Amino acid sequence: MSNKTKILIIVLIILLAAASRLVKHPFNFTPIAAMALFSGCYLRKKWGIFLPLAAMLVSDYFIGFYDWQVMASVYVSIALAFFIGWFLSRRLKWYNVIFASLVSSVVFFLVTNFAVWAFFSWYPHTLAGLFNCFTLALPFFRNTLLGDLVYSGVLFGAYELVLWYFAKRTLSEAKI
Repeated sequence: MSNKTKILIIVLIILLAAASRLVKHPFNFTPIAAMALFSGCYLRKKWGIFLPLAAMLVSDYFIGFYDWQVMASVYVSIALAFFIGWFLSRRLKWYNVIFASLVSSVVFFLVTNFAVWAFFSWYPHTLAGLFNCFTLALPFFRNTLLGDLVYSGVLFGAYELVLWYFAKRTLSEAKI
């Protein structure tokens, strides 16, 4: 399979993941971190970081934009998930994909909830207020973890399945 074909498959998988944000889903059960991990693992830095951020921006356009500080923290979290994926690319095993997915979930949780605590007056700007913010966000964290694990499995699994299919097809054609 040519590199162009692989890149096309990767881009299509990422765009499908981004489009899935536009359908009804539980809060924080989205493919965004998995999409960033996947692109970090399989695409060059220049395009790899651009694609999930652009996909997020386009889907935010349709869903609706929100407070810029929290939005910036979400985009920073996506960029960090991309770099976790880039680090993963040299250690690509199924258990490392699970670990990278868990790490990106924790990073997203910490960065975005810290932003909520820091930029809004919903919680006192004390250590107790920060812990309260994190505690009240735990139900959303569960969905983030589940979404990241499920979508990472789907994205990485779909890509490996497509590669396996093309390799099998190529071997079958070579025998004829």
